Amino acid sequence: MIHVMDTIDGTASAPPGVPLRRVVGDRRTQSGANQYDLGSFNEATIVETIRHAGAISRTEISEQTGLTQQSVSRILRNLIAQGLVVEGEQVRTVQLGKPRTTVRLRAAAAHAAGVLVDPTSLTFVLSDLNGGIVAQRSVDLGADVSPDALVELIADRIADMTAASAIAPESFLGVGVATPGPITPDGALLELPLSAAWRNVPLRQMIAERLGCAVLLQKDGEAAAVGERWVGAARRAQDFVYLYFGTGIGSGIGSGLVLNGDVYRGMSYNAGEFGQLCAIRIGDVDRNGRPLLVRECNPTLALPEIARELGYAGAAQSYSEFCAEVGRGESHARAAAEQIASVIAEGAAALIDLLDLPLVVVGGPVFEPALHELVIETLGERVNSVPTARAARQVRVEHSILESQAGAIGAASSIFHNAFSPRIGGPQRAVAL
Repeated sequence: MIHVMDTIDGTASAPPGVPLRRVVGDRRTQSGANQYDLGSFNEATIVETIRHAGAISRTEISEQTGLTQQSVSRILRNLIAQGLVVEGEQVRTVQLGKPRTTVRLRAAAAHAAGVLVDPTSLTFVLSDLNGGIVAQRSVDLGADVSPDALVELIADRIADMTAASAIAPESFLGVGVATPGPITPDGALLELPLSAAWRNVPLRQMIAERLGCAVLLQKDGEAAAVGERWVGAARRAQDFVYLYFGTGIGSGIGSGLVLNGDVYRGMSYNAGEFGQLCAIRIGDVDRNGRPLLVRECNPTLALPEIARELGYAGAAQSYSEFCAEVGRGESHARAAAEQIASVIAEGAAALIDLLDLPLVVVGGPVFEPALHELVIETLGERVNSVPTARAARQVRVEHSILESQAGAIGAASSIFHNAFSPRIGGPQRAVAL
C-alpha cells in the first residue's frame, strides 16, 4: 500500500560512472555539463564565504579569504556572469566614503532533490541553493515494494515536484538519497533494516539510470550533518557531530561528522555507527567482545518497552504517544526517556573524547519536542564532565535547525556541498593569486 502526501511551497563531480546531467520532469537526455562547475579552490572559497555571510562586500571577502581585491573582483565577475551570485544593496561601513555593494548567492541559481529512504516511507524535498524548501512530498510504503517499484516511485515524485514547481531546467543539479546504513562506496544497499528484497540493491545506479542525472547516496546521519552545515551557514561553520534519531527497526541513532569543513564518510562510506560505540562504552558486548545491539539506541522501540518494564500502565501505545507522556511528566515514561538519554550520552562523551569536538547537534524525524530538553541537558552534562580534556573546553549541545526533515534536506544539500564547497587537505584558506 502506498499513501502520498504532497506540498508545494511556492561537486566536485558525480559519483563514478554517472554522467553529470540534469533532469526536470522526464527529460532524461538533457544537457551533460554542470554550468556551475567551479574552476578553482579560490572560487569555491568565495562562494563559501558569501554563503556564510548571507550578504557581503568585496572588501570583506578579501579580508576574510586573504585574496587580493583584484582576484576577488575577477572571480565575482565570473560568478555573476554565470548567475550564481547577484549584487545586492549598497552599504556604508563608515560615515563618509563610497558605499560598498554587497553580493549574495542567488537562491534560484541551483536546485537539488533530496530523498530519505525510510523503513516505512519516502520523504522528498526540492531545495534551492540556500537550502530553502521549494516543494516536498511523502509516500508511505508497504512491506511488498520491490526495488524496481521503489526506483519508479522516487523518479515519479521527483519529476512531479520539479514540474509543478516550474524551476528552470538548467538549474537542477542532481538527486541526493539518504538511507540507513550500511552501504557500499558506489551506493548499493547492504544489510539494511528495510525490506529484505532491498538488500544488496545498487540503488544509486538504478536511480541514476532512470533519471539520467547525478545521484549521490549516503547514510542518513551523514546527510543530516551535511544539511546542518549547508543550511546553518555561519552557525555551523565549525566541526560538529550530528546525532540522528532515525525511524524503524534497526535504524535507531546514527551520527554524521563534519570535520575541517567537510563531511567525514570513512573508507567504506560507513562512518558513524553510533550504536556500536554506545555498546562498547556501557560494556554491552558478547563473550568475544563484539558489540551487541543496544536497545536504547533505537528509541522508537525502546521507549514504550522500557516504560512498561518500569511499571507504565497507561493508554499510550505508539512511540509518539509515549513521547507525549514524557512531555506530561508521567513518571515511568520519563524514567524510560532518561535511561535512553543516559546511554546516548555515553556514546556522545566517547566521541568528544576521541575527536575533541566543540559541538553536538541532535535532530532527526523521531527527535520529538517532548524529548528535546531532557536529551540535550543529559548529553550536555555528560560531554562536559566525563571526557579527559573536560577542563580545557565547553562543549555545546544544540537542537538541529533542520527539525524532522533533516535527512531529506541533508540529502539535497549534499549535491550543493559536493559542487560548491572548498575542500583541500589542510586548513580551509584561499590561495592568494
